Amino acid sequence: MMHKSLVRRLDLITLQLFVAVFEEGTLTRAANREAIAVSAASKRLMELEQVLGVSLFVRRAKGMELTAAGETLLHHARQMLFNVEKMGLELGEHSHGVRGYVRMLANLSAIIQFLPEDLRDFSEQHPEVKTDLEERPSNGVVQGVLDGVADLGICSSDTDTKGLPSVTYRHDKLVVLMPADHPLATRETLAFSETLDSDYVGLHAASSINMRTHAAAREAGKMLRLRIHVPGFDAMCRMVQANMGIGILPQKAYELFGRALGLHAVPLTDDWSNRSLILVVRDEAQLSPVSRLLFDYLRRTQG
Repeated sequence: MMHKSLVRRLDLITLQLFVAVFEEGTLTRAANREAIAVSAASKRLMELEQVLGVSLFVRRAKGMELTAAGETLLHHARQMLFNVEKMGLELGEHSHGVRGYVRMLANLSAIIQFLPEDLRDFSEQHPEVKTDLEERPSNGVVQGVLDGVADLGICSSDTDTKGLPSVTYRHDKLVVLMPADHPLATRETLAFSETLDSDYVGLHAASSINMRTHAAAREAGKMLRLRIHVPGFDAMCRMVQANMGIGILPQKAYELFGRALGLHAVPLTDDWSNRSLILVVRDEAQLSPVSRLLFDYLRRTQG
């Protein structure tokens, strides 16, 4: 007869904590995320298992893994929390609004080129929604969404999405960045292979641009003459200005950082220089109401 008393003995805070433990991998990180003492979180989880009469997690040295019963509860808990949040948003029209929280991962290209204005406009339309944005390389974006670290992700379309649903977000164009007096600066366009006799300033090793340029160099039968790795487009522009080499970056990033430094950019003719950025999610149907709002808004901004 457990089902008759279950509604009275379950609470949303504990269910939210349960989901957090799964997504964070450890009780400590989940407790920190939910702003609850670790001892109180442990007590809640133990009481939940007692109420349900099953073990929900296997405690391992590196973290906590769901049991089969835990997998079942996870599905229902997420759906219950989704419905409660949806109800709150809809009732917000009749009260003072309900705040929502979206966790998002994006690669450097998206963060520099498009997200500042897109998130500003979204925030103006939905001031009740807060966004936690973290920069990761495209492969890290996919893994983070798979692991439940984020609700939404933006990465390069040539990234292995590991089966995640995706839609197009934006398009960009890669150009060759160089000093204005560089011998190639007189060209209107360039094939990437024509640049391989020059020294290069590269982005960090895990970036999609870095991996693509190394692959293109190998395809051309040469090695990229890389002098230095830098963490971002602004640093690349400064290194190119200091005559450390040339670089590859999106056209809009050049307009934001390189032009003011007196640098020059020449478009690439290679097919891979015309890129798409994509939005990825774990399960579109399971997005929270506020995550759905942002997801729908961003995919309508295609350009």
